[in-house]
Amino acid sequence: MTGSTSPKAPQSGLKRLFRSKDGAAAIEFALLAIPYFLIVFAIVETFVAYTAEQLVANAVDTMGRKLRTGNITVTSSTASTYMNETQFRRAFCGEISILIQCSEAEVSKANKLFIDAKPYTNFSDMPTTIPMANGDLNTAGLGFAPGGSGTKNMLRAYYKWDVTTDLLRPYISNIRPTSGSNYFLIVETSAFRNEDYP
Repeated sequence: MTGSTSPKAPQSGLKRLFRSKDGAAAIEFALLAIPYFLIVFAIVETFVAYTAEQLVANAVDTMGRKLRTGNITVTSSTASTYMNETQFRRAFCGEISILIQCSEAEVSKANKLFIDAKPYTNFSDMPTTIPMANGDLNTAGLGFAPGGSGTKNMLRAYYKWDVTTDLLRPYISNIRPTSGSNYFLIVETSAFRNEDYP
């Protein structure tokens, strides 16, 4: 009797092995954990990027209002309201410092934050497109020279927000940098006519 049951013992052991559910949850978790956490991180990162975008929008509105009302002027360096480009960038960075930190190197030379402020003869002359070249932001035409009292001005801010999990950016942005760096380009604009301040 023992001789007849011994050949079946290895088969029953294999059957038990294949039927066993021990460790299935751990294996399933190991297979699904990486894509799951990747998607969760991408969602959180997208939320933070949109929060940063709102901060830049508020800063453009605030600084544009100060230019419009004459609280910031660029025409007379002896005026108490005078700001040069570096001072303006420093004040702008102060508006977004809750989430975006600008170093003094960034204030003095733009690397991620680009500000463009110019006067125009008519509102219809103001650009409606993002200046692009070779799939990247074209900063050659950007400058800081807002007009004085009664002039029509446009204030634009661009910020290159670094993206770590580059899953959702292609669906939320039409900017695809070709330089190998992954970033979400934040673009905010304010067009206004300066008040007739003294």
